[in-house]
Amino acid sequence: MSGVKALDQTNDTLMMKIFEALNSDQGDGMRALLESVLNVSMKIERENAIGATHYERNTERKGYANGFKPKMLNSRMGTLNLKIPQVRGFSFYPQSIEKGGRSERALKLAVAEMYLKGVSTRRVEAITHVLCGLDFTSTQVSRAAKELDAEFDSFRNRPLGRYKYLFLDALYLKVRHDGSVIDQAVLIAYGVNQFGRRELLGASTSLSEAEVHWRVFLENLSMRGLTGIELITSDDHSGLRASLKKIFPSVKWQRCQFHMSQNAQSYAPKKTLKEPIAESMREIFNSRNMTEARERTKEVVLRFSFISP
Repeated sequence: MSGVKALDQTNDTLMMKIFEALNSDQGDGMRALLESVLNVSMKIERENAIGATHYERNTERKGYANGFKPKMLNSRMGTLNLKIPQVRGFSFYPQSIEKGGRSERALKLAVAEMYLKGVSTRRVEAITHVLCGLDFTSTQVSRAAKELDAEFDSFRNRPLGRYKYLFLDALYLKVRHDGSVIDQAVLIAYGVNQFGRRELLGASTSLSEAEVHWRVFLENLSMRGLTGIELITSDDHSGLRASLKKIFPSVKWQRCQFHMSQNAQSYAPKKTLKEPIAESMREIFNSRNMTEARERTKEVVLRFSFISP
């Protein structure tokens, strides 16, 4: 009966908090309500996990209540001052706060992403204040950026396995380097696993696509356990091809159709000829067999004699 009485008292207290919040003219009324609801729900979770209510004598209980631990949780209604129930006898953490912790972490990562994309700390603070009622200082933004860096490092260095196909490419982005803005290469690797699903295996920034940069990038993929490759597809960049011969010498390679078509179009003396060249290249790639492909290739060479073979 003591357990039932304690639960009734808890319900009465919660209902009083709800009544006060709904009749409060202050802006933090709903925040206080959310605090009360979460604190009560966590206590109920602990009682269910233990198998006994507060002060209840029960021979089948699994553990014992061991006080509370304070925790501040950022939410859309402001900062919540919570009391996390502690348990002696087994590991316990409330599921409601576990979900809230993930939301808080996602918010920090979003703030860090804004910062990395060039949004000033003042604008980040203004955005979070309007959307969430929170104010992020420059120190907090920098700390969130470090957390995002840790997430990136964990992803970039995760162990790999068997992938049947490997696709390699690079794109150039303008970045700040030694006080000036330069074009920097981002080396990218995609893999297709045994189930036909494509995954991003790695990405790395380098000053160029020189052989040494591609070689370091591919060595990292190999050291992380990349195996089982049957075919590699990429453009015909000399630095990339040289590094492939050193790291994956026995794996078959084919030139990327898109890059090959782009290269062919670059020889067009007029803009109006680029689309016919692209269409002719597609016809070659869609050939049913090698004989048909050779015949179509001869036709393209005769039609566009200005394209180097």
